[in-house]
Amino acid sequence: MDHHLPASPATVHWGHLDPAAEPVLRLRPGERAVIETLSGGPRNLPPEGHPCRVLDSHRAVMAAQQPHLGPHMLTGPVHVEGAEPGDRLIVEIEEIELAQDWGWSAIEPGFGIFPDLATRYESLVAPIDRATGSARLPWGPVAALAPFFGILAVAPPPEGGRVSSVPPGPFGGNVDNRFFRKGARIAFPVFCPGALFFAGDGHALQGDGEVCDTALETALNGRFRFALEKGTAPSAPEVEIGERIVTMGFHETLDEAARAATAWMLDWICARTGLGRTDAWRHASLFADLRITQVVNGRKGVHCVLDRRSLIGAPA
Repeated sequence: MDHHLPASPATVHWGHLDPAAEPVLRLRPGERAVIETLSGGPRNLPPEGHPCRVLDSHRAVMAAQQPHLGPHMLTGPVHVEGAEPGDRLIVEIEEIELAQDWGWSAIEPGFGIFPDLATRYESLVAPIDRATGSARLPWGPVAALAPFFGILAVAPPPEGGRVSSVPPGPFGGNVDNRFFRKGARIAFPVFCPGALFFAGDGHALQGDGEVCDTALETALNGRFRFALEKGTAPSAPEVEIGERIVTMGFHETLDEAARAATAWMLDWICARTGLGRTDAWRHASLFADLRITQVVNGRKGVHCVLDRRSLIGAPA
């Protein structure tokens, strides 16, 4: 069965992930849902008289809500029947659609990798051509877009209560990983009954690192398929896309984030081959790539990327 979850004041949480939130959609493993997402607050909108159009749902959410703890508009939560703490929720992104004809990118004093470079808050609007999948940037170039979701998450552990949408964690959240795109199968650890899945923070284009604190942010609609494995929760979100495996680590320092991403990759290799940990370590050193996911969300991210074909011939 396919479901549709529109973005509205009743389905959007602005700035936070709440493990006590009431589900706005319930589905069974194997089912799909098209989820609408929104992006930006009043200061990110096209100015009066601009030809780009603000979605009615976006205006409705801004009129009905105020951001709490963070800036991101998150649609959900989706309750997956049978999901319990310790399980693995697998979310496959089957399609991503650009939902509006503009995106925005902002800089702000105190934020980004150069917190002193911006002297004032400045948000720029770029028109998006959905037919060609491109955007003309305010400083001139026409960019080919590569949309993905900056935030996909399950509800965090209930003992921590409501948390800001800004820092990522084992539950996912503001990961800003470009592998959260069409074709990805993302595994999340389940912390709450039903998993309580949220989506938001649509990005039309971003480089690894997201160094100025924003991507080309926009509204996206995604079609997701949900699956469940009992008792096999990963330690952090894990992506399969084509032949690649992507493991992630989050920490206040890049060193520790890199160690966490690599340690999870070694776990992955050892669980699927007969290699011991030191040989898995050697294998990762030869074949795996460490990439900076983002450096701007308080808790930094690193992801480790491995082509599973590199393991052909390894002992079973």
